[in-house]
Amino acid sequence: MRRWASAVAAVVVAASVLVVAQPAAADEIRDRQYWLSEYGITGAWQATRGAGVTIAVIDTGIDGSNQDLRGAVVGGTDVSGIGSPNGQTPVGDDSRHGTLVASVLAGRGHGDGAGVIGVAPAASLLAVSVGFGVGTRTSDEQIADAVRWSVDNGADVINMSLTRNTLDWPQSWDDAFLYAMENDVVVVAAAGNRGSGTAVVGAPATMPGVLTVAGVDRSAQASDDASSQGITISVSAPSEALVGAAPGDAYFEWAGTSGAAPLVAGLVALVRSAHPELDANNVINRVIRTATPVGGAVPSPLYGYGLIDARAAVFDQVALVDANPMGDLREWIRLNRRAEAAPEPSEPLPSPSASAEPAPAPPVAGPPTPLGVVLPTVESLRDVGIPLLVVGGFGSLLVFSLVLAGRQLRRMRRES
Repeated sequence: MRRWASAVAAVVVAASVLVVAQPAAADEIRDRQYWLSEYGITGAWQATRGAGVTIAVIDTGIDGSNQDLRGAVVGGTDVSGIGSPNGQTPVGDDSRHGTLVASVLAGRGHGDGAGVIGVAPAASLLAVSVGFGVGTRTSDEQIADAVRWSVDNGADVINMSLTRNTLDWPQSWDDAFLYAMENDVVVVAAAGNRGSGTAVVGAPATMPGVLTVAGVDRSAQASDDASSQGITISVSAPSEALVGAAPGDAYFEWAGTSGAAPLVAGLVALVRSAHPELDANNVINRVIRTATPVGGAVPSPLYGYGLIDARAAVFDQVALVDANPMGDLREWIRLNRRAEAAPEPSEPLPSPSASAEPAPAPPVAGPPTPLGVVLPTVESLRDVGIPLLVVGGFGSLLVFSLVLAGRQLRRMRRES
């Protein structure tokens, strides 16, 4: 039996799931994990498997009793109000989702090479269960609390295989995500899927400083259905023909950037384990700078800096950076939340006898956008800027020509 499963909420998971009949042997599942060899993961394992790194999975909860995840979950919580205190009771309509994500991220497999093994099979997981459209609180509130809890409980990496389906995000996320970044935590987010109605990336994938993951198909081309596009994309990873472990020791075939994101979060764990001296900014930089570019300009709205290369990310020499290459959330907040701040008391005007220099006019704060108010929008140029420039330019030229003609006519009359 096959059927598509989905969840609809203010914040939604970024995956489509297909039920797969139980294979004749569990090692057939391992054979289907093509990304392990094709994206340099087995090569990276020569140095590390992610030991010493803790990854928070903010999702529908993780079934830690799954045969491929036993021993992986070391802590957790529930922010939905309807799950279990340890985050290991899956919640919501698509309750399998969090376990699928966790398995491709840090699955241990079982037996002799059977089951799902994650990108970072020696990393530890925190299960943070969120109710997408269910629970006693809004999804936005749950996400903000989940991020803060993850930081306070030792997360080095946060995986968010979800999307708000909007470019913007609530102010509560400003504080929570900034809290994570300023505490040296790498936040990895899925770009979303066109097949699920997300044509362009949505928050948190639009937030500065977030490592945003797009998806590619089996031939390493941008996925038509299982990925979105946008200028905030960092790197790309497989998002089709994925296989993962679900509650009840079942296996599912699935597609979506929900699966691509944990592949990258696992890679981040490998880098953090192999290079414990690096801060989050340099871990992110190492992941994007070692990616394999895919034609055209880099970064691109389809692939970001390119396809992940786990072996290169772990072993290559990469120059250090001083700032997050994916942007500065604090600076974005400073520039874009000013319009919502209360006005400050005005200064008294100088007396007429004062010899004060004229102050420059303050910038006008426009409506906040997740990309920052730096350049005029395409819409403003199309609907306002270009027509006004054209009309204003011709109008000024016409007036100037008439003035010159008038002066010339008066001069000719005087001379005659």
